[in-house]
Amino acid sequence: MQRRYLSLAAAGLTTAMTLSLSACGSGAGGGDVTLKLVAADYGDTEANSSQHYWDKLVKDFEKQNPNIKVEVSVYSWKDVDKKVEDMVKSGKAPDMAQIGAYADYAAQGKLYSADQLLSIPVHADFVPALAEAGEYQRIQYGMPFGASTRRLFYNKKLFAEAGIADPPQNWSQLAADAAKLKAKGVKTPYALPLGPEETQAETLMWMLSGGGSYTDSIGKYTIDSPQNVKTFEWLKKNLVGPGLTGGDPAKLNRQDAFNAFAAGEVGMLNGHPTLMKQAEAKGVDYGTVDLPGVDGKAKATMGVADWMTAFKQGGHRDQVGKFLDFVYNEKNVMDFSGEYGLLPVTTSGSQAMLADNKYAKLHSFLGQLRDAEFYPANKTSWPLVSKTVKAKMGTAVGANGNPAGVLSDIQNTANEADNAGQ
Repeated sequence: MQRRYLSLAAAGLTTAMTLSLSACGSGAGGGDVTLKLVAADYGDTEANSSQHYWDKLVKDFEKQNPNIKVEVSVYSWKDVDKKVEDMVKSGKAPDMAQIGAYADYAAQGKLYSADQLLSIPVHADFVPALAEAGEYQRIQYGMPFGASTRRLFYNKKLFAEAGIADPPQNWSQLAADAAKLKAKGVKTPYALPLGPEETQAETLMWMLSGGGSYTDSIGKYTIDSPQNVKTFEWLKKNLVGPGLTGGDPAKLNRQDAFNAFAAGEVGMLNGHPTLMKQAEAKGVDYGTVDLPGVDGKAKATMGVADWMTAFKQGGHRDQVGKFLDFVYNEKNVMDFSGEYGLLPVTTSGSQAMLADNKYAKLHSFLGQLRDAEFYPANKTSWPLVSKTVKAKMGTAVGANGNPAGVLSDIQNTANEADNAGQ
């Protein structure tokens, strides 16, 4: 099965920023130019806000390019996509936006393609899976900015207290371990966040571990496939029904699950690299393993990418290209990845990370990136489908849930949206 492509707003990554651009001189070719960027903030406090990263990067860039100024605005992940959408609708598109999706804007002809902006060495340096994930109709409009993959996190102390020697490698072991943790009084043996924050991510991870996905190898939605139905029936019967998820998954958001893991209250959950810092800050001794599948490790893990986009409206293609070449140099890519516990989106950055033992805990995540499967962010229907998954998927595994019915409803919505977009 071919890789699926996903946009990381999410899962995995957190706050956002805005770059808009206005000419102060005599047009695209002459005089001083001010670029404005809208981007996401990946920090969880003011002290580590992405604003600090951009302020330093812009200062360094402007020293080398005194005729190009860059203004950066920072927004939370829950606000940034809507902020850009409103700017575009009002006829004031930013020059650049670092956001969670790109296909809608590409379909409307509003974006520069990557090859119109970047120098050949920079364009060629993107990790191939991520470059391909940024394509709309085989042309790359989404330039990956931050990336992550997913692994199963487990609390080593809670496992030892429950007499569990090794982390689970398949579903049967996962359910058995969760039961042992519950018997020892663990509040949430397995955290299953199917609340509205990032349900689409947890859903994809379980689809992949059950041999399914959102789409097939030619990009057709397969949400209600037999594999996906079996997966969510298994979750309902073997984890949620016996009380091994610590409550109603439909009411649990991803960040709340992460917070509970960092507080030592969760035995296992699927997580991305930023959970490592959060757990370490709270003194939690944790381990990570490949996502368990039906009979062994999952066929693939989920990958997530956020996207840098460049709008045509301001007309400063050359200046935007020069700035983005700087953004994607190895030092800046590594500074960003190191600060926020994310994976480099460039091949040079990936090689640098693998060669540096300082990033040893990220190596297992990085090794999964090449074969990771992403959200189908190259489909203009995906934003609506994702919104529908967030609204409905949690109910599928509840006490009165009907996995087949819920998946069928989402499939119908996906088909209608897909047909409308063609």
